[in-house]
Amino acid sequence: MQWYLAVLKKYAVFSGRASRSEIWWFILFNIIISFVLGFIDGMLGLTGDSGYGVLSSIYALAVLIPSIAVGVRRLHDTGKTGWWILIGLIPIIGAIVLIIFYCIDSEPGSNQYGENPKGAPPPA
Repeated sequence: MQWYLAVLKKYAVFSGRASRSEIWWFILFNIIISFVLGFIDGMLGLTGDSGYGVLSSIYALAVLIPSIAVGVRRLHDTGKTGWWILIGLIPIIGAIVLIIFYCIDSEPGSNQYGENPKGAPPPA
């Protein structure tokens, strides 16, 4: 939960680096929260004709910018420019490439984007 909150505290910070732990914990909590909100939407009948629920949609919009920001910081950690996140717009292939980039180990030491966050304790 600490990593999730740390990403939200850096709401629109696109500079710096993010460890694998930071992005994957954030993704995990997003999936869990989205599932719970989708369940609540269904139980309360808040889903529209499109099948999207009101609560789920509001949550998705609220975490859109932090999701992009942590993705860019993770790409920075692997030594890539944040513009690589746009490859995710290519159906299927783009998502696979981003998953691979997110799984790659950090560049050792510092790079042009900052100090290596690997081994840093979880945020308090």
